[in-house]
Amino acid sequence: MNDLRLAVVGAAGRMGRMLLQTIPDTLGMRLSGALENAASPAIGQDCGTLIGAEPNGVLISADPAAVLEGCDVLIDFSSPPSTVALAALTARMGVAHVIGTTGLSDEDLGAIAAAAQKTPIVRSGNMSLGVNLLAVLVERAARALGPAWDAEIVEMHHRLKVDAPSGTALLLGEAAARGRGVDLSEHSARGRDGLTGPRRAGDIGFASLRGGTVIGDHSVIFAGMGERIELSHRAEERGIFARGALAAALWTRGRPAGLYSMADVLGLSGG
Repeated sequence: MNDLRLAVVGAAGRMGRMLLQTIPDTLGMRLSGALENAASPAIGQDCGTLIGAEPNGVLISADPAAVLEGCDVLIDFSSPPSTVALAALTARMGVAHVIGTTGLSDEDLGAIAAAAQKTPIVRSGNMSLGVNLLAVLVERAARALGPAWDAEIVEMHHRLKVDAPSGTALLLGEAAARGRGVDLSEHSARGRDGLTGPRRAGDIGFASLRGGTVIGDHSVIFAGMGERIELSHRAEERGIFARGALAAALWTRGRPAGLYSMADVLGLSGG
């Protein structure tokens, strides 16, 4: 079987560079294209040279259609506007799409779901195995404990992160809401400040911390009467997200069109 041909969005960014470093060491795939916005100084650079390795002949481009023409899967850790536009393009061109972009609005998610009717799309607020296993555990705990136990999600990231709560925190919040059989948008508490009054029963709370170079810390706290359960994940390096995204890319091979999650990729759905 031929190697899967991958293209990377935001190749000169933190996650893009990590993917460029990880792809050559992953069996069953090869880098076929790389995208950056037209204003990036990386346009035209060789991807190998960009990461301090031997030149590999793949030049960074600002032309999505040209890059997608020669690839099987697009891996995308970019921005919401970019991801939505690329989802429409991957759907039109029949290219699978792995999305790790966070900060997506309900409208953005609707556009991605529409694109997934024509091509396989794997989307997750976090691509790591550990976080997706944590989400399964959170859902099961929320189901077992019920709304009588208060649920709070605390996350911390580096000072440059622009969205809050993090995509991972929302992923965990959705897991807790599924476990309780409720809609997160109707049972979510964020940004408490001042005289807020007592905690509303059944809410799933979020707290976002920002500072330093923290890659990603997440804790889900279930607080009952006289006891507390904490489920946590600490990301120690970005390679975990790259490896998860590449696993998702391999998983899309031969899949029908549809919107999938990392739980599907890892066989954890329906647990």
